[in-house]
Amino acid sequence: MEIIEILGYKRTNLGKADSKKLRIGAEVPGVLYGRDTSLHFYVPMALLRNLVYTPYAHFVDLNIEGSVYRCILQDIQFHPVSEMILHVDFLQIVENKKIKMQIPIAFVGKAVGVTKGGILSKKERKLTVASFPQEMPSVIEVDVSALDLGQIVRVHQIPAKNYTILTLPHTPIASVEIPRALRSAASKEEKKSKKA
Repeated sequence: MEIIEILGYKRTNLGKADSKKLRIGAEVPGVLYGRDTSLHFYVPMALLRNLVYTPYAHFVDLNIEGSVYRCILQDIQFHPVSEMILHVDFLQIVENKKIKMQIPIAFVGKAVGVTKGGILSKKERKLTVASFPQEMPSVIEVDVSALDLGQIVRVHQIPAKNYTILTLPHTPIASVEIPRALRSAASKEEKKSKKA
């Protein structure tokens, strides 16, 4: 998995007023949850863009005033209107301990049903996965090339290699939906064959 380095600074003043001042200065307050303690810090908002707005999952080397912590993005809060990043939580990684992450899905291939006029509907964009850090995938590929009209791919059909998928097994991931125009054409053909 790819590692992104983010440079942060320790926070001396905590509270709403200080957090608001940081956001006005285009900086995001955050918390690093470690093995024993938590560390309050802030980072420039621009440095979070490569981590948040990407189709892949990443590990983070969080450099806070010279101390580097290997971690994952655990939670992020956005402003409900402007979608500005308000707060981030990171979780420090322990090499011999499993972690849970949201891993993006990459759909591979062109579904047979799409070539027949169907529409590929992507039901899930990410799956919850548990694994040791060194075996965590950055993306989970799902082959949809065998999907025909009306068929569905579910979580339990994805082969998990060195990780465990925690999303419910019967959750649909993608399906090929039959468009209304194709359904009406099929029903007209059926009516013609009954008359003959």
